[in-house]
Order: sequence, then structure tokens, then C-alpha cells
Amino acid sequence: MKKITEICCIGAGYVGGPTMSVIASRCPEINITVVDIDQDRIDKWNQANLENLPIYEPGLKEIVAQTRGKNLFFSTKVDKAIDRAQMIFISVNTPTKTYGKGKGQAADLKYIELCARNIARVAKDDKIVVEKSTLPVRTAQAIKNILQNMGNEVNFEILSNPEFLAEGTAINDLLNADRVLIGGDDTPSGQMAKDALSAIYEHWLPKERILQTNVWSSELSKLVANAFLAQRVSSINSISALCEKTDANVQEVAKAIGFDSRIGPKFLQSSVGFGGSCFQKDILNLVYIARNYGLHEVANYWEQVILMNDYQKRRFADNIVTTLYNTVSGKKIIFYGWAFKKDTNDTRESAAIYVADALLEEKAELLVYDPKVTEDQIYKDLDNLKTRKPNENRRLLKVIQEPIETTKEAHAIAILTEWDEFKTYDWNKIFNNMLKPAFVFDGRRILDASKMKAIGFKYYKIGQS
Repeated sequence: MKKITEICCIGAGYVGGPTMSVIASRCPEINITVVDIDQDRIDKWNQANLENLPIYEPGLKEIVAQTRGKNLFFSTKVDKAIDRAQMIFISVNTPTKTYGKGKGQAADLKYIELCARNIARVAKDDKIVVEKSTLPVRTAQAIKNILQNMGNEVNFEILSNPEFLAEGTAINDLLNADRVLIGGDDTPSGQMAKDALSAIYEHWLPKERILQTNVWSSELSKLVANAFLAQRVSSINSISALCEKTDANVQEVAKAIGFDSRIGPKFLQSSVGFGGSCFQKDILNLVYIARNYGLHEVANYWEQVILMNDYQKRRFADNIVTTLYNTVSGKKIIFYGWAFKKDTNDTRESAAIYVADALLEEKAELLVYDPKVTEDQIYKDLDNLKTRKPNENRRLLKVIQEPIETTKEAHAIAILTEWDEFKTYDWNKIFNNMLKPAFVFDGRRILDASKMKAIGFKYYKIGQS
């Protein structure tokens, strides 16, 4: 088995940065270089102040502090890192296509292809290339075709090693992974490559948690895992709408069905909707693949998971408008939270973006507070929707740094992210600050309904009448 001493990871984002940091901490004999063409992002990884890393994950800064400059390096010198590495991870973005064939569903693989061509151009000796990005089935074959046709008589082994990280718990997910999936060819050299990658993870994980498959099974398993998890969220959110029309409580329903050992309690927390970089993208990819093979019933089934998620966000926004007497024009509404979930600064597909967009269309005046998301990111998220001109977004929405005092004369508060700090606020003071009646719309079900109503709030909690 080939012993790995040099690793290159192309992509210093939410997957590449944390994954390579953990590998560096557990494999001190391996030098790891994380490369990216974004100079600003690399500068942030290298800056002295670890509080301002480009990615916020609990436990990440401590691991970076232990390893950076020792066996973990961040650089924009891509070619040099590729040349030295025996194993190359590809961890670049694979967004949903916004153009051409497969628009709105298929994964855009242009960055993956650019990586493959760059590796083929630079490589002078044999390499193991690892897909770490979330990719559609048969991407490995495309990478292999590029490498074999462009390579300088170099042997490339292509592995699929999908990530199963939940943002906010990524470090723990890496250190205590349920499973690691490694897909590759069932040839002698393919097996050696799989064993070489397995040996890295075996530094801290039991071997029985490391599953080896063929490359196609590995690629599809990632999409299916996220689709099943998202399906559970959409399922309980569909029931939350029914609960609000009856005397049922969605939390009690979720607890009751979660005690069934065949179902279990995870991913049954009703909310304003799921977000993040993977769930929607992976389901849309699955839908596209199914349609491409003529499996239209399969595609329609999984597409409904996305449609239900969109409905939940739209329903939440509509309820705010309806409750505030069918108009929010000129009304001051505070958003607590913009990230798609707590303990991350990632905003991709966050429900807050779409709820804000709907309320801005109604001419509401929004004030947004999030403890980890920057002002620039919030405006970028809105501008990317292209619903209105950037100057109008900035006129109607303001990003605030003080979440309590700015509630003065506010009509309503909407909780869009389940940050723990929101539970500790002086809600009596907030109530006194606000115009009456004072409304709170809890899209994450984090506050106590009886206490909020006792204070005097008109309190709405998703999944309860």
C-alpha cells in the first residue's frame, strides 16, 4: 500500500478547510496544503486572529491553531501543491446550473473540470485524485477521461469520498464520523488507492466504520443520504401546517412518532424550512438524474420535497403579512438570524433570504441581526435573487449590530435562526420597546409559548395553533 506523506486539497471552503484541518491534527506525519485561487480567502485562513477565519465552526479555530504552519498550510500556489502531492482532494463548489441544459437542477461541473485539467497539466508522477465535493453519479468517469487523455503518461486513480458533515457540528462529525465512504475501482491499483485513503482515516476511526464500495455507489449514496434527511424535514413541516389548523402540537406529534424505533427522533424538528449548501442542490441533482434516465415518477417524488420546503417558507412569510392586518408596508420588522442554522456563518439557501424577499416585496422595513453573518453577505444574498435593484435592498433592509435597543417601535420580530443567545434575551424589555400589539413569529420553535404570551406578546410558533 502506498504511504501518503503529501496531500493537496483544492478548495478552501466549508468542506476543504475543516476536513484538512482535522486530517492534519490526526496525521502529523502528513504535510497538507489547502489551495484556492481566492487570495482573500487564503489570507483569512493565514491571518493571526483566529476569530476571523473565513468559516465559523465550533472547535475549528483550536485545531487550526495546533496545526497551521506545522503540517497544515494554506496557499494560492496551486501548481506547486499539485506537483508535490501524492493524493489530491477536489473540494470546489458544485452549484446548481443557472444556464443551459439542466438549468435549475443539474450540478454545474465547470470547476471540477478545471481542476481535472489543471491536475493533468501539472502532474509528472502517479496521483490519487479524491472527489470530496458533492457530485452527480458518473462524475468520476468524466474526471478519469480528462486525466487519462491529457496526462503525461501518468497513472491516476480516482476515488469518491463524499462528505457527510452538518454545518455547526462539522468538527465533531469528522472526529466521530458514523461512517466514511470510499468508492473506487475494483482493480489492484484501485484497491491500493482505497486502502491508502482508508489508512488516513484509520488514524482516528475504527476500520469497521470505513466502507469501501465501487465509485458509482459512493457518489449516489451521498445524494440519497441528503435526500432522505431533507425528506424527513419536509414531511414534518407538512404536518406542522395541519397542526396549526387543529389543536395538535407538532412537537408532541414529532415526539410520539420519534419513539417508534423504525422512525427515530432525528430530523423531525419543524421549522421555517431547511437550507444549506447540500439538501436542495443534491435533491435537484437527483431529480435531474432520474429525469435524464426517463424515471419521471421518481423525479416527481423527490421534487415534492423541495416544493414542500418552498411552501413552508412562503407560508411563514404569508402568515406575517396576514397577521399584521394584511399589510406590512412601512412596518418595522426585526429578523433574528440570517444563517441557515445556528453555529455556522453559512447562508446558502437560508430560509431567511426568501422570507425577507417576500416581505420586501410587500414594502416592509426589515432590520436584520445575526451574530456571525456579515453585512456584506446579507446584501449579497438578497442581490443574488435579482428581485429588485441593490440600492432598493439597502434602502428597505438594514443590518444591525444591537438586537435589543433596535426593537424600539418595531411591529414584529421573526426568528429565522435558532441561535442559543436569542433564548437569553430580556424579552420583557423587548416587549416594552415594541409597538402594541407586539408580535413574535418563531420560525425555529426556540421560545416558550406560555412565557411569551404571559409577557404580553402575540406569539406565533410554527406547528401550533
